[in-house]
Amino acid sequence: MSPAALPLVSIPVGVVVERRKADSPWIDFVWRGIAVLPDEPATQPWTVLREQDGTTLFYAGSATVDLYPSETARYRDNLASGSPSIWTVLSPSEGFWPYAVTTVTADPAEGEGFTEAADNLVEAVPMPEVLREAIESFVAEHHVEREFVKRKRRRADPEALARRDHEGGQE
Repeated sequence: MSPAALPLVSIPVGVVVERRKADSPWIDFVWRGIAVLPDEPATQPWTVLREQDGTTLFYAGSATVDLYPSETARYRDNLASGSPSIWTVLSPSEGFWPYAVTTVTADPAEGEGFTEAADNLVEAVPMPEVLREAIESFVAEHHVEREFVKRKRRRADPEALARRDHEGGQE
């Protein structure tokens, strides 16, 4: 990996997952990420946090929110959205638990990109205040406004648009 591809800041977080009894003949449970915890708790992954009315909350494991100077505009837009979010990504697992924490991101485009793999569970969860403050500081320190440059369209060449002779002399 090139040094430019490495994050400048990595913020450890814990991921909380909900397993809810499904009202379906095809599946037993519905899984989804519901929160990130600031910092990495000293708890084993897949520890039950609460059980109530067919719903179980688990601490699913830890991840890092990685911040890159090249993505500050996306972080800024996320922060300005009125409800800043962190995207949790769970991927199918072959282990005892059906999912594993794949990534956690503050970049909306990256979070959306993980939805392309249909098996991933991607959820936008509320951004904890301490993360919001850290990301705001990162944006303030590293954001560089880039001028939008609209490319000029080339004018159409009427000769190029003229009817071409068909190969073999057939029309």
